[in-house]
Amino acid sequence: MPKNYAYPLDVSWSTDEIASVLSFLNQVEKAYESKVDIKQFLESYKAFKEVVRSKAQEKQIGREFEKNSGYSIYCAVQAAKAKEKGFISLGK
Repeated sequence: MPKNYAYPLDVSWSTDEIASVLSFLNQVEKAYESKVDIKQFLESYKAFKEVVRSKAQEKQIGREFEKNSGYSIYCAVQAAKAKEKGFISLGK
């Protein structure tokens, strides 16, 4: 099912940086739409943090992404960190 929203991307990012951010946002979507491997999710988050270093920018992207998609980056990361291993599924 195609997504009908825009991803919060920074035009100053390189192609690799955009790929890292998109990969992480896709992992967040997957956590809500099905389930995601926590290890993969946290590795993706680590790559995302290499691009988005400041908490303020992370929060801004998180707010924009949640407004557009309904999915919370913060909740997904907290759930993954709390469980540590296995899978998480945040869907209703």
